[in-house]
Amino acid sequence: MTLQQILLLFIIQLLIIWLPAPGLFTMFRKAGVPGWKALIPFYNTWEMITLGRMSRYLFFCQFIPVVGWFVSIQIFIGFAKLFGKHKFYQHALTAILSPVYFIYLGLNRTVAFLGADKARTHKKTASREWIDASVFAIVAATIIRTFVFEAYAIPTPSMEKTLLVHDYLFVNKMSYGPRIPNTPLAMPFVHNQLPLTRYPSYLEWIKIPYTRWFASPIHRNDVVTFNLPVNDTLIDKEEFDSKDLYYDVIRRLGNGNVDEGRRIVFSDPEDYPIRTRPVDKQDNYVKRCVGIPGDLLEIKDQTVYINGRPTNLPFHSETMYDIVTFGQPLDETVLNEEYDVDMSNSEEFQAISANHYRMLLTANAKQKMLDNKLAKSITPEIDKSFSAGQVFPYDSYHSQWTIDEFGPIWVPAKGATIQLTRENYALYERIIRTYEGNKLEVKNGSFYINDQLTDHYTFKMDYYWMMGDNRHDSQDSRLWGFVPEDHIVGKASVIWMSWGDGIRWKRLFSSIR
Repeated sequence: MTLQQILLLFIIQLLIIWLPAPGLFTMFRKAGVPGWKALIPFYNTWEMITLGRMSRYLFFCQFIPVVGWFVSIQIFIGFAKLFGKHKFYQHALTAILSPVYFIYLGLNRTVAFLGADKARTHKKTASREWIDASVFAIVAATIIRTFVFEAYAIPTPSMEKTLLVHDYLFVNKMSYGPRIPNTPLAMPFVHNQLPLTRYPSYLEWIKIPYTRWFASPIHRNDVVTFNLPVNDTLIDKEEFDSKDLYYDVIRRLGNGNVDEGRRIVFSDPEDYPIRTRPVDKQDNYVKRCVGIPGDLLEIKDQTVYINGRPTNLPFHSETMYDIVTFGQPLDETVLNEEYDVDMSNSEEFQAISANHYRMLLTANAKQKMLDNKLAKSITPEIDKSFSAGQVFPYDSYHSQWTIDEFGPIWVPAKGATIQLTRENYALYERIIRTYEGNKLEVKNGSFYINDQLTDHYTFKMDYYWMMGDNRHDSQDSRLWGFVPEDHIVGKASVIWMSWGDGIRWKRLFSSIR
C-alpha cells in the first residue's frame, strides 16, 4: 500500500470521527463535558471512551488502517448506550447515520445522559448478541468490499499469461479513489444477480450520480478492473448476458443494420428479454490500460503505438508466432520448462516443416528464444479473421480496421474539445449520447446536441483504452470502444489464490504487473 493510499484511509478515518461533531457538541454538554471537545478529532473519541469507561486500547486501534473505521463506530455505539440507547435500530442509526442521529439525540430534551453505571445494567439476550455481531460483521465487510478492496476470479484466458483462468485476485479500490455506489440499495456480497437466479440483487429506488473520492489517475499499462460499458443493456438469458453482448446480437441479426437488429429483438421479448443495468452493476472485466486520456493510439502488425511510438508487449502476454529455427531438433522438456510451450497441445505448438513452427509464446519467452539462438526468426501471426466493419466502431469509414491493424484513434480527455465530422461521428457518438447523457441527432449532415446546432463537443470525463494481454483471445476496446472514468473499479493488485489441476503455489500472493 502506497503512502498516498494510507493517507487516503486516514482522511476517511478523520471524516468518520469529525462528521458527527455537531451532534456530539450538544451530547457532550448533556454529559457535563465542554462542547468544544467534541469538535477535535480523536480528542472527542478519547472523551467518549473516558465517559463510558471503555478499554483504552480502543483509542489506539483507531489508527490501524481500515480497522480504525469500525473501532470508531464501536466507540460511537458505546457512547450512545450512555444515553439509554440499547435497541438494535438505535445502534444501526448510530453506525450508519451518526452525523444526523447524534444531532437528534443532542437536541431531544427527553434524551438524558445516564452514565456508564446505568448503561452496564442493561443486559442483551443471547440472540441479540448474535444478531449484533452478525450485522456488524456484514456492515464491516460491505464497507471494505465497497471502498477498499474486493476479491475477483478470472473466468477467461483474455489476460494470459499475466492472469490465468481461475486466478483469484484482490482489486485495490483505493488506487484510483473509492467510488460511491450508484445503487446503494443492494444485497451484500453479490454483484448484480441474486445467487442461483436471474433476479437483480439491487434496487434502483435511490440513484447516486457518479462520485469518486480523492480521484487518482490510471497509469498506462496498469491492470484495471472496470464495469463493462456495453453491459448497460443485455439479453437476460444465461446464453447471452456478457457472453454474447446485446450490441453484437443486434448487429448480427440486422446484418450490420443496428436499427433492424434492434427491431427484431424488441419484437420478440420471449426469445430476447431485455434488461438494463446501472454503471456499478454492469459486469466486471479485467484488462490492461494501454491508452490514457489524450493518447493517439494505433495498432500496426499487432504492435501498439502510442503517440507515434511503439510499445512493448507485457512481459507475460501471449500470442501466436510463426517461428523459423536453425534446423536443430526441439527438446520437449526444454521447450516446456524454458519457454512454457506444451508440444503435445495443438493450440500451443504446430510443426509446419522441419524448421518451421507455430507456437504460442509469451513476450518473455520470445525474447529468450532469440537470445538463446533457438530461433532464426520469430514473426507475430496477424489475425485476419475479422472482415470489414467487424471491429469498433463498425462503420464504413473505418471498415479496413482489424484487431491487429487498428486506428489511429484519439482517446478523449476531460475538458478537451473535438470538431465533429462524419468520419469521427461513429467513434465518439456513444460517448456523447450514452456515457455523458446528451441528446445527439444528425439532420441533413449537421449535428445537434441537446437541440442546439453545433460542430464541436467538449468531453465531460476522461476515457481509457483497455486491451487483453492475450491479444487474439480478448474481447476488449477493439470491439466495444472506450471505457469512461465512472466505470473504473480499481487496480488488480495481488493474486491470493490460483487453481489449475491443483493449487498453483508459485502464483500465490504474487503481485500483478
